[in-house]
Amino acid sequence: MITFEDFDKIEFKTAKIIEANRLEGSEKLIVLILDLAGEKRQIVAGIGKTYNPEDLIGKIIIIVANLEPKTLMGIESNGMLLAAHDSEGNPVILIPEKEVDSGGRIS
Repeated sequence: MITFEDFDKIEFKTAKIIEANRLEGSEKLIVLILDLAGEKRQIVAGIGKTYNPEDLIGKIIIIVANLEPKTLMGIESNGMLLAAHDSEGNPVILIPEKEVDSGGRIS
């Protein structure tokens, strides 16, 4: 269990995918370039077995925006997208039900 104060430190934000490319040498990693209300951000996500990069462009997703950067296969990731897993264990990206602006804080 975490406290509300700990949970409140997490910055969940909406982000629009503006570029998506497979990471060379990986079956599952995709490099996403995101727009967070004018700020460009790069994240690396393990969704490549479920999603084609070209199908992701323009989607609004939810990310953890204040996560410490991590390097995956030599590429820096500055955040993490939120996903659930389907009954077969494949990632399913969580997206807002209605259109929202990129960069908005989730509360």
